[in-house]
Amino acid sequence: MATTAENNKRIAKNTLLLYVRMLFTMAVSLYTSRVVLNALGVEDFGIYNVVGGVVAMFSVLSGSLSAAISRFITFELGKGNKERLNTIFSSAVTIQIGLSLIIVLIAETAGLWFLNAKMNIPADRMVAANWVLQFSIITFVINLISIPYNAAIIAHEKMSAFAYISILEVIGKLLIAYLITICPIDKLVAYGILMCAVAFTIRLTYGSYCKRHFKECTYHFVFDKILLKQMFSFAGWNFIGASSAVLRDQGGNVVINLFCGPTVNAARGIAFQVNNAIHGFVSNFMTALNPQITKSYASGDHAYMITLVYQGARLSFYMLLLLSLPVLINTHFLLTLWLKIVPEHTVLFVQLVLLFAMSESISSPLITTMLATGKIRNYQIIVGGLQMLNLPISYLLLRMGAFPEIIIVVAIILSQCCLAARLYMLRRMIGLNISEYIKKVYINVITVSVIACIIPLSIQNQLSENFIHFLFSCFICALSTLITIYFIGCNHKERVFVCKKVNTLKQRILKK
Repeated sequence: MATTAENNKRIAKNTLLLYVRMLFTMAVSLYTSRVVLNALGVEDFGIYNVVGGVVAMFSVLSGSLSAAISRFITFELGKGNKERLNTIFSSAVTIQIGLSLIIVLIAETAGLWFLNAKMNIPADRMVAANWVLQFSIITFVINLISIPYNAAIIAHEKMSAFAYISILEVIGKLLIAYLITICPIDKLVAYGILMCAVAFTIRLTYGSYCKRHFKECTYHFVFDKILLKQMFSFAGWNFIGASSAVLRDQGGNVVINLFCGPTVNAARGIAFQVNNAIHGFVSNFMTALNPQITKSYASGDHAYMITLVYQGARLSFYMLLLLSLPVLINTHFLLTLWLKIVPEHTVLFVQLVLLFAMSESISSPLITTMLATGKIRNYQIIVGGLQMLNLPISYLLLRMGAFPEIIIVVAIILSQCCLAARLYMLRRMIGLNISEYIKKVYINVITVSVIACIIPLSIQNQLSENFIHFLFSCFICALSTLITIYFIGCNHKERVFVCKKVNTLKQRILKK
């Protein structure tokens, strides 16, 4: 069993690798989003987002199984039971193939009917929307089959491969951004085809890497009744949580389309692209951290697991705050600088989506811990049930004439309710100390947020919208956030650790 120091070093190394990947992918993604928006136009961009969202809603069927696959592979690695890994992997691939057939059947019947009969899409774009639906289904199935391979890479903590393959995917999307500007056929249809082609290429790359490096990643048909029952039992209860998240995100997108049309879908789509770019930094950190939480639970190291949960929650929030604060303060200027076309409602959507991401960030380690236990029935019934309220509440409020951004406001409020429920359930499941969590995490991040915002907000009122003032604002935001995190957010042990690392870095620079 690796020591705590070795585990922490591995987490840091993997996080750094994923951050290098993220810097590249974020820069390219922001550029390609602008190119794609201008090439397609606001209306077609909104159509792609909402039609793709219809297909993404079927991830409610796959999301629960994906979590089960990741959990079972990582858990067995934590126990050191490598003989059983191939059986788990092969069973996972078999399940995903069967699930793909079910999703295609549902999408080609219910999905096709909903698109043509219920969705708010201009008549002259309906043919293109149907083509987008078909290629979105194919893309979704390809990504679905890739899940066991992705899970194997993350479980083995080979983040360098994960990072390199992700960079390859981003390069493919950069090529798409160029091709649709010169494509002679309908640009919306071409975009769907090209996105499908990139997904297929990445699927082959993942499969090739896993087969070469992991012995268990050689597929053969397996029907292990006991294992399949365990995985489906886990997935069945996790289905509630997976479905609630999909209904909240993609269901909200469809509801917006029904009441507001594709233009507002475009605004929401842009907001979530900004969020994905920023939140990617946190998801990279959690991708590196999650296997250690699961493995520490599997090996019985409860104290180390709790330490990782507390530190992971705080660091996730700090990273989001550091990156989000300049965007929250300069949203209008950034969108104007980034996009030639800024759809109505985009500014407030971006700000609210970032606040929602910050609200969710401190729950990520709690979710991983819950999945590690495998005892998730009561947890998913309560927390998943709360999340499912997002869609009906949003629908009723929009029907009553509320502004489109209300769906994110509802999501933020329910996110806090879910956090309270997670803490209560985990206290019963693993003995989590709620008062300790509130003191070390919740109050900590709120205090840091309030203090870090005071100076940037005060100065921002004195600045006009131009690039020099934007750079100055970013500098003040970063300085204020980092100082507050160091003196208020970190405990004595963490401050000593930071000082040692800074001194080591100085010595290396001076030697050169």
